[in-house]
This record gives sequence, C-alpha cells and structure tokens, in this order.
Amino acid sequence: MAEVLTIETRALGDRSYLVHDGTVALVIDPQRDTDRITALAAHHGLRITHVAETHIHNDYLTGGPALAAATGAVYLVNAADPVGFDRTPVADGDTVEVGDTLRVRALATPGHTFTHLSYVVESGGQAAGVFTGGSLLYGTTGRPDLLGPEHTDALARAQYASAHRLAGELPDTTPVFPTHGFGSFCSAGPSGGGRSSTIGSEKRLNPVLTLGEREYLVGLLAGLDNWPTYYAHMGPANLAGPSGPDLSPPRQASATEVRRRVEAGEWVIDLRDRIAFAAGFLPGSVSFPMEGSFASYLGWTVPWGAPLTLLGETAGQVTEAQRELARIWAERPVAAATGGPARWAAGSPLATLRLAKYGDLAAALSGPERGPVVLDVRRPMECANGHIAGAVHIPFDELPRRAGEVPPGEVWVHCQSGYRAMVAASLLAARGRQVVSVDDDFDNAGAAGVPLEHA
Repeated sequence: MAEVLTIETRALGDRSYLVHDGTVALVIDPQRDTDRITALAAHHGLRITHVAETHIHNDYLTGGPALAAATGAVYLVNAADPVGFDRTPVADGDTVEVGDTLRVRALATPGHTFTHLSYVVESGGQAAGVFTGGSLLYGTTGRPDLLGPEHTDALARAQYASAHRLAGELPDTTPVFPTHGFGSFCSAGPSGGGRSSTIGSEKRLNPVLTLGEREYLVGLLAGLDNWPTYYAHMGPANLAGPSGPDLSPPRQASATEVRRRVEAGEWVIDLRDRIAFAAGFLPGSVSFPMEGSFASYLGWTVPWGAPLTLLGETAGQVTEAQRELARIWAERPVAAATGGPARWAAGSPLATLRLAKYGDLAAALSGPERGPVVLDVRRPMECANGHIAGAVHIPFDELPRRAGEVPPGEVWVHCQSGYRAMVAASLLAARGRQVVSVDDDFDNAGAAGVPLEHA
C-alpha cells in the first residue's frame, strides 16, 4: 500500500510530498532545499525513483532538477512546458509505473497555470490520493491571475472546470494532497483550515464545487489581492532549472564591513524579534524578524537578487534565515554577523524606535495638537475592508520607492498584526524619519477608540 509523507514549508504555506511503497518513492513538488527530502527518504530506507512537478511554480524555486540529477530519478514535467533541462515529458492521461505497486496517472487541470497537472497515485487498483498542486485546495483553489491580467478570466474558468473534473472522475474517498493553501499567497482565498481532506469533503465545502460557475467566478475575482513581487522571477527561473542551494555558512563580516555595506545603501537585514530591534539597532539596518512569512515579506520588499547581509543573535538564526531565503532567492547572502547590535555597531551609537498599541494611537490622535501621520502599509484589499480615518496608505512593499510621499512629522505605522509595520518603520527610520511602530492586531483598533472608515 502507498504511504504519503508530507514535507511542510510553513513559512511559504506550501507542502511537498514523498509517496512510497516501502521500497521506492515518488517526490511531488520538491522545494529547492531537497536535503530535507533525501534525509526523510533515507530515514525510511527508501530509494527515490521519480520526481514530479504539478506546474511551473510561481512562489518558490523548485528542487526538481537538482533532486532528479542527484538521485537518478525520472523527472516528470508537463510536455507543454518549455523547460531548459532534461525531463520525461508527460501529458493528460499518461500513466507511469513507480516500482511494482504504485501507478501514477497525470490529469490536465489548468487554472493556476495553463499547463497545470494533477497526479493520481493508485495502489492495489485504488486511488491512494490525488496531488493537486495549485488546482483544488482545501476549501478554495489556486489563484488564476499570476500569469497576467490578460489571462485571468480564461484561467479562472479553467480552474472551475478542472475542479469539477477532479470531483467527477475520482471517488469521494480519494485523499486530496495540494501543494498550496496553507498560507501561500498562491491561494485564491483562505483555506478551509483543515490539515487533510478528500474529494467528498471538498464537494460538500469548497465553493468551487458548491457554487455555479458564474457565482464562483465573481467571488474568486473579487477576492484577489496583490502578490509578492518576487513571484515574477520564479517562473523564468524554474523553466531554466535552478541549481541546488549553497547552504554553507556565509562569510562573517566585521563591524567595519557591516557599516560600510549600510553606508553603500545595501540591504542589511536584522533578523531579531521586533522588541529586540526596537530597543536598539544598527542605524540603516532593516528589520525582518525570523517568524511567520519572513522570506515572502523580504522577497516582496527587497529587489530580487540584491546582495543581502544578515544580522542574527546566533549562528543558528542566520542558518535558518539562509535556508528560508534559498527557497526564493537565487544568490546566497554575501555576509553575516552575529552577537547583537553593540558588536555590530562597534561603539557607534545605536538607534531605537517606539512600539505602541492602538490605544496609544487613539490617545495621540485625540490630543489638542495636530495628530501624527498615520501610515497604513497593508495590502489594498485589507485597507478597503476597513482603515483608519485620514491614514496614508502605501503598501509596505512599495515604501522603498515611495517613502518621499509620506507627509512630514512623526509617523505611526500600522499593518494587520505588527510584522509589516516594523519592516516599514525600520525603512523609514533608515531615512531619518521619526517613527512609531504599532505592534498590535488591527482588530483591536476600533475598540481602542481609533476612528475607522470603510471603503
């Protein structure tokens, strides 16, 4: 019988899968740091004989070419994808034998991309699971707008048809194993929140299968917000075939070198948490705390491929950040430094900034003096669903090029939960602005007395 092992990448909201029969294994949608996969296979005594891509990914660099080369595995990629590496081309209806007991059948499920495939793995004559990539997700579907607005309508209609094809051709008991939908910005909406599902469950709960096509399309298209800017680079890189990542430790930089890189306008990234950063940081460094969607937010803000210097409390923190970045960033960090800001500054004065709650902002706005500038750095759809009256709206990823649009005076920066506010506050502080970062959940704003408006 087939067993499915999951390789979770929580920071990007994605999953890869290792499907095996106890002897040989098929890997589906591997991310670039494939040592996680080979270690899992070795732990279970498995030989990786096949690697399969559901689609040319937009949100991470694939590890498929490197993994196939390292293991000698057959590499299954849609025949219609114009890739620049060796692969075994597959198309709708093709079947591939994996060892003596597993059989893989490709199904064309366009929608997330035009050439998207899902893979049905059969064992003992029954469907052991369908691997749906960015097609049918838990409670939603993959978004259809990543290839450009001129294709969105056609892909959205294809996504609806593909979901219905899967629901019509597979038994209700078939487990569903999507790649996206666990926080990935490739998802067209929030997932159903479950960690597992079946075709039958999706028939009952997923809007793509419970609504008519027109109603589904209206809701789908109305819910699409912007996506990380680094996505534009993932497709071309994955068509070319990324190399495996270099995860060896970055060169340690002296305080003099770190300061020189800051003065040269390079991106010097402080990985510490928000409280530690606010209490004292190297002037000119930018805060990207090692939590949540760290890599996505960094890739969303920093020009792709720009030299990065990482500042971490420990070598382990830098190592973790390097691994997460390797999944979306072609180049490794140019340098790193550890120990803390006093060591990085080497006697030079440190900068600080204030953290506040929405109650503090309400008090600042209600005083007799003219209130501070309020800067909302959330995505457009978040802002449209409710915003602070009079706030200036600049999405956090646009701030590096639009900082000059922020009115003069003290700036109170907020987002939805505090992470992006700190990124934006550190960007403004690096430009000499006096800033306060609201480290609070936006859901608390109204109850705290902050005046709100709705678009």
